[in-house]
Amino acid sequence: MILQGDNVQGPLSGIRVLELGQLIAGPFAARMMAEFGADVIKVEPPGQGDPLRSWRRLYQGTSLWWYVQARNKKSVAIDLRTADGQMLVRRLAREADIVVENFRPGTMEKWGLGYEALSAENPGLVMVRVSGFGQTGPMRDQPGFGAIGESMGGLRYVTGYPDRPPVRLNLSIGDSVAGLHAVIGALMALRHRDANGGKGQVVDVALYESVFNLMECAVPEYAMYGEVRERTGSNLTGIVPSNTYVSRDGVNIIIAANGDGIFRRLMSAIGREDIGEDPRFAQNSGRAAHAEIIEGAIVDWCASHDAAAVMAVLKGADVPHGKIYSIADICDDEQYRARDMILSAPLDERERLWMPGIVPKLSATPGSVRALGPRVGEHTREVLRAAGVDEASIDDLLARGVVAMPDPNGVEA
Repeated sequence: MILQGDNVQGPLSGIRVLELGQLIAGPFAARMMAEFGADVIKVEPPGQGDPLRSWRRLYQGTSLWWYVQARNKKSVAIDLRTADGQMLVRRLAREADIVVENFRPGTMEKWGLGYEALSAENPGLVMVRVSGFGQTGPMRDQPGFGAIGESMGGLRYVTGYPDRPPVRLNLSIGDSVAGLHAVIGALMALRHRDANGGKGQVVDVALYESVFNLMECAVPEYAMYGEVRERTGSNLTGIVPSNTYVSRDGVNIIIAANGDGIFRRLMSAIGREDIGEDPRFAQNSGRAAHAEIIEGAIVDWCASHDAAAVMAVLKGADVPHGKIYSIADICDDEQYRARDMILSAPLDERERLWMPGIVPKLSATPGSVRALGPRVGEHTREVLRAAGVDEASIDDLLARGVVAMPDPNGVEA
């Protein structure tokens, strides 16, 4: 794959997004908008820029994660702690459709950049505010990262094995889920604005609420029956069979045969028609009540066959299944490649960057990758000039450190 030109027209072409956040949740939301054509201007502090630039594995001093998280964005380095920097952001916000920020509540107001101030000059502005606990409530002022949102939102409690403390997914899932809710909220707010007189609004996204939104029927089950969903290891509470099974050669295989017809096909395929035709197991409620019988049969069958044979039988019986993939498996998988889910682009003269593809797939106006994450302040002059700031003023702002841009050798100035 080679990067596509700037003339690619995504469904959000013509939408301008001003990203004032950092790290994961807010920038993830803006990244998705950029992938589908929005003009995303990322404001980051002069010098080191967004802290994500130095997270995880680095290549020549820059995080590989950064190149993906900031793809298709323009970087403008502005010191938001200065009055002149705040003035520049207000100027950029006048022409924006969406502002995305994920600072602690009150920070934007302290800088004179809250919704009331920005919308006074741009009534159609949609302001997406991502924070740990939301803009209201007794915990609004507390710092909150994705890990806290996962814990308070209920996800951590149900993750792991019943005889051990809760565990975390080895990903920043709370931040990413909040970013998805931010995109959804932003698009709904734009739809309302454009259909109802052009007035914008605030989209208030809390990390813990975004995670809590994934908790299925936990609330009504607790309220009506006092049931607290607990950790159950690799299976799914009350859904049978849906579990991880180990083949004779030690491969972990997921089998999800919890549909009534699928369950009967599975039992027939593994030679246990007696279980498949047992009227007690005709529906999920009966299977859940006798899970140990069903699970034992599947465990024994998988343990007596190698993975290739297990999956061949399951495929032939049209039973949902799959090996648990590592990232190495993902990068080598023909399904991923067939759907352009593993992309690559030149990182420099020597290396190419492999990265995840675009989700979701749109038939008429698909998303695209037009550029990898930029250097700190790479577009400072371009963006300020387009906003009407004259060259002499830009030079003065650069000299005083209010804004920054890289010099030809890649050093921030």
